[in-house]
Amino acid sequence: MTRRLAQVAKKVGVSQATVSRVLNGKPGVSEATRQSVLTALDVLGYERPTQLRGERARLVGLVLPELQNPIFPALAEVIGGSLAQQGLTPVLCTQTKGGVSEADYVELLLEQQVSGVVFAGGLFAQADAPHDHYRQLAERKIPVVLVNAPIEGLDFPCVSCDDAVAVRQAWRHLESLGHERIGVVVGPADHIPSRRKLAAAREAAEASGAELPAEFVERAMFSLESGQAAASRLLDRGVTGIVCASDPLALGAVRAARRRGLAVPGEVSVVGYDDSAFMNCTEPPLTTVRQPIEAMGRAAVELLCAQIQGGEVPPGELLFDPELVVRGSTAQPPR
Repeated sequence: MTRRLAQVAKKVGVSQATVSRVLNGKPGVSEATRQSVLTALDVLGYERPTQLRGERARLVGLVLPELQNPIFPALAEVIGGSLAQQGLTPVLCTQTKGGVSEADYVELLLEQQVSGVVFAGGLFAQADAPHDHYRQLAERKIPVVLVNAPIEGLDFPCVSCDDAVAVRQAWRHLESLGHERIGVVVGPADHIPSRRKLAAAREAAEASGAELPAEFVERAMFSLESGQAAASRLLDRGVTGIVCASDPLALGAVRAARRRGLAVPGEVSVVGYDDSAFMNCTEPPLTTVRQPIEAMGRAAVELLCAQIQGGEVPPGELLFDPELVVRGSTAQPPR
């Protein structure tokens, strides 16, 4: 017990006597200090005293689908910083192959009595994936915010980059350079943002008086290697421009072209999506569509805090406009 008091006191920067007063429900401690002590208990992995367990921790679950795509660590940094400004501590839950499942993470977060959860990607973006753990959060009335895809049938607030606008920007850019044979690389068939991007690509082709042939569409997992394989198949079919659903997919497309001895952008143009870290340092620097993750991350935290404080948050999706960033991976097609 003495060791626990000392650890919590050191974490918060108060005396052991102050920690003891909080744990025993005694007066004489400010509300801010009291909350800091309870949060420290949660962070250090100690159980709250029985009489305090009904109170929600100042912890917020931040669930990420992976860390290999640089956009997710960047988004986590924005959201984590915004949460800290609100006096909330993020609990990072990252999925790995064969590791803890998303449903298990939700159980863990519920045990920790978190104040809310932000899902910055995950199974909610896959229409065919199990969604029972999201319904469990809704039934328990835990504040939740989703990033980049809503869940049909659940009215969680959602913050998204406008997929349709992103694809239209990329498509028009390639068309303006003179490309006519444009292919797309998107995610799996049940991935909601990929569905929206593909629908927008078809609309963009139709707006130009053409159509997007089925053989100019490839699906991939969101990795460089998968992007390379998908782009290789498109190159077999003679495309000169490729619009990709993520920056790693686009880097895979650049690699696929080079493995064939094709110059980027001299013979093949590639457009990514996200504008994640270091895309201006690749060779060539990647033309991509930037997600406004700063604004999206802050909006996600604002929506979550409004729910935590008992405010009314309108259901539905907040759409943020992306921005085309033209660099060195796009040019006129070969004559």
